[in-house]
Amino acid sequence: MRPLRLRLDNFGSFREPVTADFSDVEYFVLVGPTGAGKSTLIDAICFALYGTVPRWGSQNVIAHALAPSAIAAKVALVFETAGRRYAVVRALKRDAKGKVHTAEARLDELDPAVPADAELDDLLEAVIAPVAEGAAVTAEVQRITGLEYRFFTQCVVLPQGRFAEFLHAQPRERQDLLVQLLDADVYERIRQRAVQDGNVATQAAGFARERLARLTDADEAAERAATAGLAALRTLDEQVRGELEALRTSDEQIARLSEEREVTKGRLAALTALAMPRQAPTLAENAREAAKEVAARTADAEAADAAEQRAEDELAALDDPGLLMGELKELEEHERVVTELREAETRAAKTRAALEPLAAEARACEAALAGAKQDRDRLRDAHAGAELARRLVVGQECPACLRPVEHLPHHPEAAGLREAERRVKARETESERARTRHTEAETQTRHWEQTARELAARLQSTVEESTAARAETTQEQPASDAAAAASDDAAAVSDDAAAGFGGAGVAFDRAGVEERLAADRAAVEERLAGVRGAERRAARLRQAARDARTRLTAARNDADELTGRTDRLWRDLETARDTVVPLGAPPLERADLHDAWTGLLAWRDEAAVRERSELTAQDERVTEAKRRAGRTWSDVVSRLSAHGVDVPDDAPAARLGELLVAAIARAQAHLARVRENCATARELDERAAAEEERARVAKELAQCLRADAFERWLCTEALDLLVTAASGILRELSDGQYELALGGRNEIEVIDHAEAGMRRNARTLSGGETFQAALALALALSDQVAGLSATAARSLDSLFLDEGFGSLDPAALDTVATTLERLAGGRERMVGVITHVPALADRIPVRFEVWRDAKGSHLCRTTT
Repeated sequence: MRPLRLRLDNFGSFREPVTADFSDVEYFVLVGPTGAGKSTLIDAICFALYGTVPRWGSQNVIAHALAPSAIAAKVALVFETAGRRYAVVRALKRDAKGKVHTAEARLDELDPAVPADAELDDLLEAVIAPVAEGAAVTAEVQRITGLEYRFFTQCVVLPQGRFAEFLHAQPRERQDLLVQLLDADVYERIRQRAVQDGNVATQAAGFARERLARLTDADEAAERAATAGLAALRTLDEQVRGELEALRTSDEQIARLSEEREVTKGRLAALTALAMPRQAPTLAENAREAAKEVAARTADAEAADAAEQRAEDELAALDDPGLLMGELKELEEHERVVTELREAETRAAKTRAALEPLAAEARACEAALAGAKQDRDRLRDAHAGAELARRLVVGQECPACLRPVEHLPHHPEAAGLREAERRVKARETESERARTRHTEAETQTRHWEQTARELAARLQSTVEESTAARAETTQEQPASDAAAAASDDAAAVSDDAAAGFGGAGVAFDRAGVEERLAADRAAVEERLAGVRGAERRAARLRQAARDARTRLTAARNDADELTGRTDRLWRDLETARDTVVPLGAPPLERADLHDAWTGLLAWRDEAAVRERSELTAQDERVTEAKRRAGRTWSDVVSRLSAHGVDVPDDAPAARLGELLVAAIARAQAHLARVRENCATARELDERAAAEEERARVAKELAQCLRADAFERWLCTEALDLLVTAASGILRELSDGQYELALGGRNEIEVIDHAEAGMRRNARTLSGGETFQAALALALALSDQVAGLSATAARSLDSLFLDEGFGSLDPAALDTVATTLERLAGGRERMVGVITHVPALADRIPVRFEVWRDAKGSHLCRTTT
């Protein structure tokens, strides 16, 4: 993992946004006063990758990442590993209760084509694909960097005060780290693949052996037997070839004789198929009867058509039923208006009669209200006087008469004023209700009077319109008479309307109008009944005419059917004669169908006798030819059966040769199959042996790579190389006093040459000596891990050292500085140092200065 860009916003002591650019840095130092925030930058890298920081203690503690006065914080890290670029972003927020939560965590793969020194936002926007979000980010970081958090803090980031963790770790813990760094899992995958391949090879060998066991006819004896059988069949083929030719000749003769016999049978069948149809004797008489029926039905149809036309003419001379129905609806409308007018008159009279009692009631309520108000006013005065008398003092001036009071008046106890007030309110309510009822009655009276006038005017208008319409449609009545009648009807309605309701100006002579309406209705219904009767008579005659035409059509169809049937029978006779014309059938006489059929059938009987005699002679010749061929067939079949050729009982002569050829082909195929089985058996045996050898090799490889042996050996060898390299570095740092070595249980021991090469546990070293030993191990681990990795995919691209250099003497410090410069000089690894030692800081080319004020920590890059 090699960082390119780091951004902090409200993280730890950095309360303002700060960006650290490592894109062009190989070797740098973080300097500044104690507590300025140097270690916070390394913490930010750890937090961005794994969501925690070593010096926070527990890995699930994140509250320390947020500045105390901040409510949100964010860290973004752009880094490269294994030739690919990634960006990891983590954001925190503080809720209303002061608890810190993770608001965002994401890991994206970035486009490496964007220049590493581009703006941070440009780098973050160049996303190729999202990799992980939320809780999955840490696991994905461990996968792409190849390091868990606990190992990352032992070989990439060496936190302040924790340099010695790898030095003092238990052998099992160091082995876990080495397994991950060396990608030793690849050997476990190889072992698993070897086990899998061994199982597959064992299974393949078993399958080959099973197939070999199931394989039959796969030896030399089977091949010799198949060769001998094929030779015998070929000899038989040469021996029976002449007999088979004779059988084929006999079959051809029998087929020819059978064909001649079938021709004779066909001629005889054609003669016996001639038969006179059942209808032929009576068909002519039926046709004559059908012609007479057509003539009678034609006369009936003409008479029915004439009667139908007369009824239609009579119906056309009568009134239009549609107009009569219209007049009837108009009369019903007049009656309805008269009924509504009668109802309106009744309601108007009823409401008018109720007006006077309601007016009297209203006046009585008004009088009662006035009396109640007088009683209330009198009680008010009495109460006011009693109240005034209660406040009078003898000798003082009276407020009412303005004279001195000589003696106090006595007022009797007055009645209740509240009761008088309630009575007034009750009388007001009753008076208001009485006035409302009287007003409603007046309104209803005016409404019904107005409704009666509107209905009278509407009746007058409809009567005038209907009368005028009848006058226009009545042909018998002159136009002047019709107009006069309409004027009389309208005048009658108008006169009736002008005399009703007294002063309201609405009246109606109901009896006269209803009498005229009843008379008009009876006349219209009578005319409509006449029209309906004429319609029913016309419908009956119309149906009778249709029935007559239907019977005529049926008679004509019957006559046509008989004519067509006669023609078809003649055609059938000609077709039947055509079938026997080659046999000498006589010509037909078309005078009578029955006579023609009788003559043809007489000839048929004579010809059938001749054909039957010829058929008997042909049957005898076919029987003799089959008897001779059967003897030859039996001899050939017995010889074929002796050689194992199955012959069906009904096999023809041509089939015998085919069976023999098929038997020879089967013998050839059997021989080829036996030879193929022999080759397959040899191949299966060789394949089984090869698979068994492959399984044996895979089993031995799996046993060699067992995790409980190989992994321990591999880590021991790798640890031995690391300790050897670290020992050389420690020897330089300690001026030849100390070296490192592995103990009997793979624990790291120190060889002290100042004590005659005594070996002792690394935990017995002082603080400065422990730092030198831990630093030597860290430098060796960073330098050697890429060469030790099984897949060459692991490399510690970065190394961050936090403090601890103050315990070194000048010579050791110079050695450490030279070693770090060598590590960083190859441009294969980034080295970052946090130190308070000026002599070391001055030798590092890139310096990041960190200081802190009231606004928090700040960062500035300089070059030494």
